[in-house]
Amino acid sequence: MIGRLTGILAEKQPPFLLIDVNGVGYEVQAPMTSIYQLPGLGEKVTLHTHFSVSENAQQLFAFIDQKDRLLFRHLIKVSGVGPKLALAILSGMETQEFVHAVTLGDSTRLVKIPGVGKKTAERLVIEMQDRLKDWQVPSEAAANTVTESFDLGVNQNAIVSEAESALIALGYKPVEASKAINRVLKEHAPERSEELIRLALKSMLPG
Repeated sequence: MIGRLTGILAEKQPPFLLIDVNGVGYEVQAPMTSIYQLPGLGEKVTLHTHFSVSENAQQLFAFIDQKDRLLFRHLIKVSGVGPKLALAILSGMETQEFVHAVTLGDSTRLVKIPGVGKKTAERLVIEMQDRLKDWQVPSEAAANTVTESFDLGVNQNAIVSEAESALIALGYKPVEASKAINRVLKEHAPERSEELIRLALKSMLPG
């Protein structure tokens, strides 16, 4: 089992990444919450990974933080939650925000994530409460705080195109992705696609 990769970030097309490890390229899928924290292309990165094998595919999922990987592993044990949905959940909200919602039994925060209907959200709350009982519960303010660190000088059209592609890859319909991005652009001028994606995902969650 591949548990960790250290190499050069060669390609980034959310949610897919290509990591060059001594000349071998590993294609991984990462949640947006990890992609926000990546260094620039051509720079060294260490990712904690989870290798998933099914009848139809062998997939490698990657995370900046070990706690995100642990939550991913808890999520895929929930009935009806596979790796794709677990990735969407971790892309839709920070780990601490998810823990906060589950601890409070707040399923309404989960239903805006693609693939998470009312029944799935309720099941997540019920099944995850026991698994997360030892996790530190953040305050409401901390649960909604995301560190921002963005590079400058990227063409906005390219940013919008990459953000739309990423949201669609995460399970949102093209119309939903476009509307969310337009909402963000009315109030913000993001300079990286990761920032636009983060704000668009946040706009689709209940307040």
